[in-house]
Amino acid sequence: MTSSFNVRSAGGYEQLMGRWSKRLATLFVDFAGLSDGERVLDVGCGNGSLTFFLPQAADVEELAAIDYSPIFVEDVARANTDPRISVRQADAMALPFEDHRFDRAFSLLVLHFLSDPDKAIAEMRRVVRPGGVVAAATWDHMGGMPGMRMLLDTAAMLDENSHDFRRNYCFRPMTAPDEMKNSFINQGLVSVEQTSLLIRMDYQSFDDYWMPFAGGDGPLGQYVANLEAGLRERLKSAVRGAYEAGRPDGPRSFASVAWACRGVVPG
Repeated sequence: MTSSFNVRSAGGYEQLMGRWSKRLATLFVDFAGLSDGERVLDVGCGNGSLTFFLPQAADVEELAAIDYSPIFVEDVARANTDPRISVRQADAMALPFEDHRFDRAFSLLVLHFLSDPDKAIAEMRRVVRPGGVVAAATWDHMGGMPGMRMLLDTAAMLDENSHDFRRNYCFRPMTAPDEMKNSFINQGLVSVEQTSLLIRMDYQSFDDYWMPFAGGDGPLGQYVANLEAGLRERLKSAVRGAYEAGRPDGPRSFASVAWACRGVVPG
């Protein structure tokens, strides 16, 4: 297993994160850049948030998408109608492509779930031509995800066994300031730039917020699903109180921040 991200269904992931990664994809491509006629690799395509956006952003010549999860690969392949797009199951740390194959390699919300993200960055550099671009983005789990921290910090008050989980979640690789930038530089990329990207996660109700976790997808969903039933209900009630914050249930909006880096393969 090369990724610690668990997914039970593509639909569950869409509710948990896919709807937000679609919003992030627009900002990410604006930062990373994209031009007509390019050959592009999407590393860790998930349910296709970035994959299907890229041909809308530019008239690319080829778009190869890979993911470690067969659930995601099957879902993207089933949804795809663009002959320029190909999708296959593959390991981000051992990309099945020859050297210098692509003009750009992108990775959106993937590196922080890999056992060796430095190796994945090195692999993206390998398959991109000299002068081409490698770009990636990860959530700022510690300081930029208040909607997720609301659940984590509430859990820490109720479940002493959650403390290690919270620490691991908040300090995942490539989520701290300059961590991804330094890795890009260490892997030999040049003209490395770092920025932060901000979107809003808008929920219509507490159920809209809670149900993706109850479905068991992603690290937080896996934590919630593995709780004893009584503790899970106490957690749900306490998180509902935090979500509502003394007002009736209804729409809530949480700022969410991702780190993004881009670098150029030297000539």
